[in-house]
Amino acid sequence: MTTETAPAAGPATTAPAAPVWSTDPRTGERRAQVAVEARPSDVDRAVRAAAGAAHALADRPRRAALLRAAADHLEGAADEVIAAADAESALGAPRLAGELARTTYQLREFAAIVEEGGYLDVVIDHADPALGRPDLRRIRTGLGVVAVFAASNFPLAFSVPGGDTASALAAGCPVVVKAHPDHPATAELCTRLLRAAAASAGLPEDVVSLVHGFDAGLALVRHALTAAVGFTGSVRGGRALHDIAAARPRPIPFHGELGSLNPVVVTPAAAAGRAAEIGAGLAASFTLGNGQFCVKPGLVLTPAAGTGAGELEKAVVEAAGRAPAAPLLDSRMRVAFLSGVRERAALAGVEELLAAAEEPTATAPLAVRPGVLAVPAALLAADGPHALLLEECFGPVTVLARYRDQAELAAVLARLDGNLTATVQFAADERGEDAAALLRGLVPLAGRIVVDGWPTGVAVAPAMHHGGPYPASTSTSTSVGAGAIARWLRPVSYQAVPQELLPAELHDDNPLGVPRRVDGHPQPGRSR
Repeated sequence: MTTETAPAAGPATTAPAAPVWSTDPRTGERRAQVAVEARPSDVDRAVRAAAGAAHALADRPRRAALLRAAADHLEGAADEVIAAADAESALGAPRLAGELARTTYQLREFAAIVEEGGYLDVVIDHADPALGRPDLRRIRTGLGVVAVFAASNFPLAFSVPGGDTASALAAGCPVVVKAHPDHPATAELCTRLLRAAAASAGLPEDVVSLVHGFDAGLALVRHALTAAVGFTGSVRGGRALHDIAAARPRPIPFHGELGSLNPVVVTPAAAAGRAAEIGAGLAASFTLGNGQFCVKPGLVLTPAAGTGAGELEKAVVEAAGRAPAAPLLDSRMRVAFLSGVRERAALAGVEELLAAAEEPTATAPLAVRPGVLAVPAALLAADGPHALLLEECFGPVTVLARYRDQAELAAVLARLDGNLTATVQFAADERGEDAAALLRGLVPLAGRIVVDGWPTGVAVAPAMHHGGPYPASTSTSTSVGAGAIARWLRPVSYQAVPQELLPAELHDDNPLGVPRRVDGHPQPGRSR
């Protein structure tokens, strides 16, 4: 079942391939057939073609040109891309215009990273006979073909032209994308644009390709020439693929971003001084994108009593109640959201402050409205059915856990799994040791710590870390920002290799001007 032997293309089959349909999430109706599911032979051809194109990506200037051309092609077809994505996601043109801008920005950022060369982590240690050390030179090189699994909630920024693809191409790795079934037409369009960008940069189009279908995804992870996997999705799906990648005769890296509860702590002083502000901000955050962000705050630890406690809850409910009803990404997610909220609301001691429910509109008969649940924190601090409230419920709902004292707060935090983010809302004067200690306690739980803000919104920046302890992610790497390129690289040391046989980046005269560390001393690269 997990054999790694690369299958040879078999004889043609007469059985028709399963159709791939584009579906309107607002109505649940099929729009059009846009592709067919890939057979094993199709996956094999795609991976082999990608592997055959890898040598062309060794040219760093052409890689940078490809990334910039991809951004240009996407922008040139912006109206078509946004329309296709909206038709399949119901996320709305304004949101998708911002997502497209983010996508093209990160493509150009990775082009600049490729040109600057610091990601290569070049280290040169000249021979030192006194230490018995030979001449050693280290550089990082691409792993090979990367399989990218597109995400449902970001049809652009975390899908075909998204961060996994951009960072893999920047590392010199060709990409085979497994399209998400929620937006196959968008995936087809973006793939055509990226392949055209490759051709315009003088590279083989097969540096980017696309396959459809559940079984195609499994075959992609199992293929002998697949060198690494990038995944954004559910814990269940990601863990299954992770285990396949690990069970191969030659295991490969699996960089998965899975589930996250993204806890928020509101201190008593913050509730007393900023209740209305915090309540409105929380509502805006957990309803953003109809609650379909991976960093949606799903658990909020709030004071059970005291000044501002009631006002905060009232502000959350009122603001969330004003949020417009909207469809989820697909009917399956809609059913899971509604049943998940009902199951949580039925637990003893849980109060439904705002009932999430179906709310059809004229243009979106499958729309839902957000919900807010509340529960005594003590019920979350012990084993039992209330542990369900510590699991992510994808969609526009959050849980307010009312803690009576610091002991209850600590007991709930101790039960949390890994998260992408953890947030604290402080009062303006809470900057002492108690506040610092609270933040230190959150560091083991999350990859990003937020103070007096909200976790929704992941900046594409060098200092960003988008990942966290399992199940937030399956590795210690980030999937956003400059550091994402490291996932697709491995170091290689050259010992006593003549200059003329070395990669140019390792030559003593540094003809390409990359930043390096030579005999323990950092050397800046050539300014551009």
